[in-house]
Amino acid sequence: MDGIINIYKERGYTSHDVVAKLRGILHQKKIGHTGTLDPEAEGVLPVCLGKATKVCDLLTDWDKEYRAVLLLGVTTDTQDMTGTVLKKCPVFLHKEDDSKDSDALYLSKSTIRCCIDSFVGEIWQTPPMYSALKVNGKKLYELARQGIEVERQPRKIRIHEIQINNIDDKETPVIEIQLEVKCSKGTYIRTLCNDIGEKLGCGGCMASLLRTEVGPFHLDNTWRLSDVESLRDENRLGECLYPVDSVFADLDAVMLSPEAERLVRNGNPLSEVMMEKCLHVDHKSQVSSDMYTEKSPVLRVYGQNREFLAIYEYNDERHNWRARKMFLS
Repeated sequence: MDGIINIYKERGYTSHDVVAKLRGILHQKKIGHTGTLDPEAEGVLPVCLGKATKVCDLLTDWDKEYRAVLLLGVTTDTQDMTGTVLKKCPVFLHKEDDSKDSDALYLSKSTIRCCIDSFVGEIWQTPPMYSALKVNGKKLYELARQGIEVERQPRKIRIHEIQINNIDDKETPVIEIQLEVKCSKGTYIRTLCNDIGEKLGCGGCMASLLRTEVGPFHLDNTWRLSDVESLRDENRLGECLYPVDSVFADLDAVMLSPEAERLVRNGNPLSEVMMEKCLHVDHKSQVSSDMYTEKSPVLRVYGQNREFLAIYEYNDERHNWRARKMFLS
């Protein structure tokens, strides 16, 4: 079976757990996920089957969107509420009265908003110790569990947008903030929460995380593992399976001539002359009678039977198209 299932990863499962369970449900070994979600996080996790596993590395590059709850006033070793509390700082929303606790920190909503807004754009972020990144062949979280902390190099990421949905004004010694974050790959939302709290001087951690979008995959069209199992039993798996080429729907496409198809199946480049003998395919996968005459930098290419074969990329120096990713059986 080839394609992509937009799985809703439930709390308590690792991304690896999801893959293992799908292998059992689908009786298929060749399955891979497209980016790790923490066990306590929920939401969108595209999973690739068969030939689609070849796009796993491409899908991890997509931007992502999250809904998160930030707690100001609590710092933990994992930067979320699953870890050990390292520090608490009583923090309240600013009030114009004389009953303030001298040991507490008072923040205005405008101060909080201004601080959060300062994280939008290109920033440097240091990956947390409790993460799946590897140093000298060992995952950081394995070292962290042994009480070992190693130096991590900051990485440049991009926060496209942070929307503040709510700042809790209950009179408690923590402030709860509901956020929506649009960001680049490699962004740790719990580290973002930690860094916001640190900048405000009260500490912070992530209370919950829901991934709502990965590239073209959205929360409202996800499937839980139990859904997939039911569809399997009813012989309806096609309903949850995205074809491999669906993730490249924004690219121009061509149906190859018989001669060009033979070349592509052997991984050979295609000349401009050869490409001009191919037929144009529109975004609805309808073959037009027009010959392909454009110079799109990246193309989907299909065989005579409309089988999706590869992604080809134009080479300016050689003036031809070369294989970027092959999807042959």
